Amino acid sequence: MFELTKEENEVLRSQIVILEQGKYSKYLPFAFSEHGVLQLSNVLKSKRAIEVSIKIIDVFVELRKMVLSNTEIRLEVEKIKKKVDNQNKNIEVIFRYFDQLLEQKAQPTKEIGYKISKQKK
Repeated sequence: MFELTKEENEVLRSQIVILEQGKYSKYLPFAFSEHGVLQLSNVLKSKRAIEVSIKIIDVFVELRKMVLSNTEIRLEVEKIKKKVDNQNKNIEVIFRYFDQLLEQKAQPTKEIGYKISKQKK
């Protein structure tokens, strides 16, 4: 069990829309971690307490799954971003080469071979 910080308590209040801030509670609330709930279920032996503890642990398990799946999705998105960034850089290089080629074509080229002058007869 641990005590929430002021910031955590404000976020909690805004998410679940409970009593007006500071009107009824002078103390910060306490919360249980997943392991704390498990320990609590070992102490409380009533049928209702055991059912509630099991439900809370199920919620923690689902939260863990969601966090892990979101992390995997984020990692995949980062991989895709890196690939796209590299492709953008490669495309920029290709266009620079095209520009250089176009500039070279625009410049007059030297004629190759023998020059024959036209002589008047």
